[in-house]
Amino acid sequence: MSERYEFGVDTFGDVTSGADGGLLPHAQVLRNVVEEAVLADRLGLDFFGIGEHHRVDFAVSAPEVVLGTIAGRTERIHLGSAVTVLSSDDPVRVYERFATLDGLSNGRAEVILGRGSFIESFPLFGFELNQYQELFEEKLNLFSALLPQEPVTWSGQLRSSLTDQLVFPPVEHGRLKTWVGVGGSPESVVRAAHYGLPLVLAIIGGSPARFAPLADLYRRALDQFGHPLQPIAIHSPGFIADSDAEALDTLWPHYKVSIDRIGRERGWGAVDRDHFENESGPNGALYAGSPEKVAVKIAEAMRAVGATRFDMKYSNGALPHEAMMRSIELYATEVVPRVRELLAAADAADAELSAVADLGASERAASELAAADRADAAASADQPAD
Repeated sequence: MSERYEFGVDTFGDVTSGADGGLLPHAQVLRNVVEEAVLADRLGLDFFGIGEHHRVDFAVSAPEVVLGTIAGRTERIHLGSAVTVLSSDDPVRVYERFATLDGLSNGRAEVILGRGSFIESFPLFGFELNQYQELFEEKLNLFSALLPQEPVTWSGQLRSSLTDQLVFPPVEHGRLKTWVGVGGSPESVVRAAHYGLPLVLAIIGGSPARFAPLADLYRRALDQFGHPLQPIAIHSPGFIADSDAEALDTLWPHYKVSIDRIGRERGWGAVDRDHFENESGPNGALYAGSPEKVAVKIAEAMRAVGATRFDMKYSNGALPHEAMMRSIELYATEVVPRVRELLAAADAADAELSAVADLGASERAASELAAADRADAAASADQPAD
């Protein structure tokens, strides 16, 4: 059963530090991202995702271009966004770019659509933030209409209409694999279910178990909308080293600089080491530590929400390229096999409990039937003979 689980890695192309401690040029970071993806493919991981940002601390503003380069250097790993900010893009252009990537990669493209946690793309591309909700709603509606690859007639309020429009290039085999990434609101979960699209839960703080009700809501909504069950994935940050102490000590200074920078923009207080260590503990969303610690934590999170895929965001602030390469290596060679073992054992235990419950139900039904038969026989014996 462990084969049904998938494991990937994500990056935002964070601008990293070099050997001299200074920040690398954005161009070098882009080249390093390609090498990180090549390693992930060679080690057998299932997915490599790249986020979209338009700010100084991230090097990737055009994920599809980077993914296209990676497609030419890899063989089997699936390639996608993490996420594509659909609200400030055009659904037709997004579809065309990922359909092109799908052709170049021989069917390995995926797109994760979301609203994004950063808002710099809205003024950059001329969109109003007061239409944040409406933009995503309408553009997801149009994107979903493109997925069957049939002529589309569509109209909305924020974009020009389409009439019997085909979009090119067509996806060669089936439909473009499309997910919706959400940050934790019930409305977002129900929206993904409405379109029958797989769900990515971005769990970046607090206990993963608190997302279990959202996963249940998603499954119920799929059923109510008449869609079959769809996979659920988890996206969370992480960093792996040979020991817990090494992982935490290496990651901490880069984590603090990155979180404090974002905190100043959003009105948060400075992060301290206690908070950092709590997030890396059993009830946090940071998967930092030794392979065994991280594997146990991933397995528990996947079980908590019923996820079949886990994508670890391995880039964290200015964490050096070499440290990230080692983290990817440990994730692929030690963490993922261990998680598969843990999930296989848990699935087997679930199957055994289910079998016992089914057997008990069958025995109760048989007992009730026998009792009914005895009652009927007794009633017949009490009847006078003709």
